[in-house]
Amino acid sequence: MQPNTSPEHLEFAAALDRVLARPGGSHVWSPYSVGTVLALLATGAAGETLDELRALLGAEPADVLESLDAAVAADPGLELAALNGLYVPADLKVVPDFEARVRGRAGAEVEHADFTHDADGVRSRINRRVAEVTRGLIPELLPPNSVHRDLRMLLVNALWVKVTWPEPFDPGLTRDRPFHAPGGRRRIPTMHRSARLRHARARGWSMVSLPGDHELTLDVLLPDERTASPGPVPAGVLAELYRRGASQQVELALPRFRVETETSLLEPLAALGVRRIATGDARFDGISAESLRADEILHQAVLRVDERGAEGAAATAVMMLRASVTPSRPIRFTVDRPFAFVLRRRGAVLFLGRVSDPVDPGPAS
Repeated sequence: MQPNTSPEHLEFAAALDRVLARPGGSHVWSPYSVGTVLALLATGAAGETLDELRALLGAEPADVLESLDAAVAADPGLELAALNGLYVPADLKVVPDFEARVRGRAGAEVEHADFTHDADGVRSRINRRVAEVTRGLIPELLPPNSVHRDLRMLLVNALWVKVTWPEPFDPGLTRDRPFHAPGGRRRIPTMHRSARLRHARARGWSMVSLPGDHELTLDVLLPDERTASPGPVPAGVLAELYRRGASQQVELALPRFRVETETSLLEPLAALGVRRIATGDARFDGISAESLRADEILHQAVLRVDERGAEGAAATAVMMLRASVTPSRPIRFTVDRPFAFVLRRRGAVLFLGRVSDPVDPGPAS
């Protein structure tokens, strides 16, 4: 059966994926989770702030939410959990329609949060809720110092889903096979299965779809060209693969894998034209009469695939400030990539250099 994914949702997913993809690296993110928080923000946005969000989402925010809600609708036996949380201080008056819209989502909770006097307590409580919903796959969505006294609103979405293959892979057939990674060929555990599966080819890509229970499906897409770092799949190609898909006998060899990513979304969204949400020109009249802007949008996602099925979790948090406030919080400076160094004294540079791959000298003695 051809997927009924809307063209607008595929365009949104493909556009943001192009910006989030890391050349030569693995990544995963959730268009459902990110789409939900952006659509909720859009229902409370006005003016050019709303125009930018509409341009990215590709449809009316209420229609986007309706479509995404259908994807997480309850079904007997379905292993899926969601959280849609709105956390505001007692003195912030939220527009009733916006609060009702949040309460209408799956796993909704609307709570008061004392950012001024108990910011870290709020952070810990929300992290616990996200960890509960995601079955521990995302233990800390909000890192230390991300929740602070200047915050006026937190909007959080989390999702967990477990897929079971109706016809599991035989673990006895899993064996090491060569995999051509960007860093060179290596041998990794690869699952094997012979079955009739939905298959398609279009514009340099092939796709096999693994059906799971409760209408869940894992599509595996392979570029025809053997390249160390294939680009993201364009929305038009994905839509064409879905249209062309047909049941065929497939000899499938698929690596077991786990991939996880955590990222900030403000810069990627700005690259796609959604800029005003983080500026003093932001308009969220439909959320509160108080002028608000986004301070940060954090996202984490995890996906594991093995012989029995797949398990995935994702969470997104939007942190809002008064539009006029510049937060007084520490700057995060994480040295997680090649860096340069200078050791100097008085007017002289004593040492100057660059580290691209740190070598551990061992603990200080």
